[in-house]
Amino acid sequence: MNVAAAHPGFLSPTGVEIVFVLVGVATLAAAVVSVTTKQLVHAALWLVVALGGVAVEYLLLTAEFIAWVQVLIYVGSVVVLVLFGLMLTKAPIGRSPDADSGNRIAALAVAVAAAGTLVWVVVDAFRSTWIDVDGAPQGSTKVTGEILFRHWVLPFEALSVLLLAALVGAIVLSRKQSRQQPGER
Repeated sequence: MNVAAAHPGFLSPTGVEIVFVLVGVATLAAAVVSVTTKQLVHAALWLVVALGGVAVEYLLLTAEFIAWVQVLIYVGSVVVLVLFGLMLTKAPIGRSPDADSGNRIAALAVAVAAAGTLVWVVVDAFRSTWIDVDGAPQGSTKVTGEILFRHWVLPFEALSVLLLAALVGAIVLSRKQSRQQPGER
């Protein structure tokens, strides 16, 4: 049997691959707008779009459980926490002159270096990894649950305590700034 006839090849993508790339480009664009906008509330809303795009990518990879966890935890909790923190600290709703420190070149260099390092680490870590196609799918609830409860329980709980501490810190900071000094109106 001819191998080329059995597989369409690299240059003939399927519909799922085309949608994957289009959603990836839209997600990347939303992430860039999220970090470049000068309006903090708009940045949080663009973050919702970017994180939603990541959830769609997980759905396209048939990792439904991870996609819904992405929606529930990141879109449903983290972004709400960010918006709640913005409201508690009385951050400006419109354009904020404090949102731009003027160090765009340095920030871009750090972002490119961090992205390059992340890509290098991921490629290096998974270079010799093979997916067992006969076993349970990698994104399935069973495999994800086993990995989560076997290896990631402590970091997950530490992250929840960290988010709670950030929320309490935002409340404390907003209350300190709103108190008036004796003798002031």
